[in-house]
Amino acid sequence: QVQLVESGGGLVQPGGSLRLSCAASGFTFVAYVMRWYRQAPGKERELVADITSAGGSHYADSVKGRFTISRDNAKNTVYLQMDSLKPDDTAVYYCNVVRYARNYWGQGTQVTVSS
Repeated sequence: QVQLVESGGGLVQPGGSLRLSCAASGFTFVAYVMRWYRQAPGKERELVADITSAGGSHYADSVKGRFTISRDNAKNTVYLQMDSLKPDDTAVYYCNVVRYARNYWGQGTQVTVSS
């Protein structure tokens, strides 16, 4: 069965950095686009970044130039490097894959940006 397990969240000061990881299993990781979403309190879940199997990536305007998505197909892991963090980046971050038109989600990891 598909499993996505996020890690790496925490409390960081504005301007700081965090790297999130998502370990995937139960499917052929290399064949799928992987995505990071986030959901802040009282807001809808939003797409942050995605990466194709070949490494092509796209970003939400709000994180362009600050966040970097990457993947290690040998480790079945996708990463989100987050730099120059702002309080508005505070949210639960989720890893996502769409397989046979079905969305799969991890449990999420909390990122809090506060002084």
